[in-house]
Amino acid sequence: MITICEKNMCNGCGACVAACPKKCVSLNKNVSCYNAVIDKSICIGCNKCKKVCPNLNKVDKLQPIMWKQGWNLNKSRKISSSGGIAYALMKSFIDSGGYVAACLFENGKFAFDVTNDGERIVKFVGSKYVKSDPTDVFERVKELVNNNKVLFIALPCQVAAMKQYIGKDKNLITIDLICHGSPDPQMLDCYLKEVGLRINQINDIQFRKKSSYGLIVDGKRIAVDNTIDDYTYSFIKGLGNTLNCYSCQFATIKRCSDITLGDSWGTEYKNEEKKGISLILVQTEIGRKLLEKADIELRDVDLNNSINNNKQLMRPSVKPRERELFLQLIEKNNGFRKSLLRVAPKATMKRIVKEKMIKTIKKIKEK
Repeated sequence: MITICEKNMCNGCGACVAACPKKCVSLNKNVSCYNAVIDKSICIGCNKCKKVCPNLNKVDKLQPIMWKQGWNLNKSRKISSSGGIAYALMKSFIDSGGYVAACLFENGKFAFDVTNDGERIVKFVGSKYVKSDPTDVFERVKELVNNNKVLFIALPCQVAAMKQYIGKDKNLITIDLICHGSPDPQMLDCYLKEVGLRINQINDIQFRKKSSYGLIVDGKRIAVDNTIDDYTYSFIKGLGNTLNCYSCQFATIKRCSDITLGDSWGTEYKNEEKKGISLILVQTEIGRKLLEKADIELRDVDLNNSINNNKQLMRPSVKPRERELFLQLIEKNNGFRKSLLRVAPKATMKRIVKEKMIKTIKKIKEK
C-alpha cells in the first residue's frame, strides 16, 4: 500500500483525491484510521496529491488578534448547538452576495454543499460528531472563487486542506471549528443499527441540544431522559476517533483560519448559557470585518479561561488506553453496547441501571 502521507495518519480531508488528474488516489477507511492510497498502475507522478496534503506541507497558523464570546440576535440561536454565530456569519455573507460551503447531513451522508440560498444554510447548523467528507467540494469552491467570494466552514484540517488546494486567494474566507476529534461514520452507523435505525432512512440527526449531549433522530431523543446514549458516551470519552486525531497539529491556540468558533465553556454569563454562547477567535482583519457585519451580540471574554475550558486550544484529545480493544470489538461485530461493557464496565452498567430505573418509574406514573 503506497500512502500519500504517513501511514495511518491521514486526516481524511480528501484534497488529494480531488487534486489527482488521473483519479488514482482513493481513501482507504476503517474505524481506526484513514489512508490516502495511490494506484501506481495509473499514476503519472505529477505529485499534485502531495502538494495539497496539509500533513506534508507547512500550514500557516496565526495567533488570534481578537477574542470574544457572543450569540445570534435572531431566532436561529434556538436551532444552533451553541450561540448561533456560524448561522449569523453565513446569513450576513450570503446577503452581501457571497457563497457558503459547509457540512450537512443529507441522503444518509455527512457531506459538503455550496450555496448562496439563505434558506439552505439552515442545513449547515448544528454540531456533527462524526467525520464528514469534503472531497466533492474542493473543485466547486475552486471554480467559484474566480469570480465570487466563498466562505468555507469546516474542521481545521479541512480548512488547511482547502487553502492548500485553492492557494492564496482573497475571495476564499475560512472559519474553522474547535474540534475534539472525529470518529468514522461507520461507528455511528453501527450504533444506529443496534437501536433499530438505518442511517440512509433518517431525515435529520442532531448530536446535542445546547449543553445537553445525546443523539436526536428525526426529532426523537435516543436515550431516555437524564441519560446519554452509547454513541455519545464513546464520543465524549474519545474512544472512537481515528488515529490521527490524537496527534492533531491543529489543536493549538494558533489557527489556520480567519475565524475560529467553538463553545464558550466556563462563561460568566450564566443566564445566557442555557441559550448557547459561542467562543469566537479572530485571526485576520478579513475575519474581523466579517464579524462586524453580522447580527450578533459580542461580549469580552477571558482568553485564558476559554483555553482552560477548551483543551483542544492547547493539545489534541488524549488517546484512551481502551481504544484499540473497543475498536477491535466493533470491527468484529460484537455490538456497540457489548463493546462498551468490555472496555468501560462500571460506567456502562451504571447507565444501564439508570435507564431501567427511569423507564420503570415512568411506567408506574403512567398507570
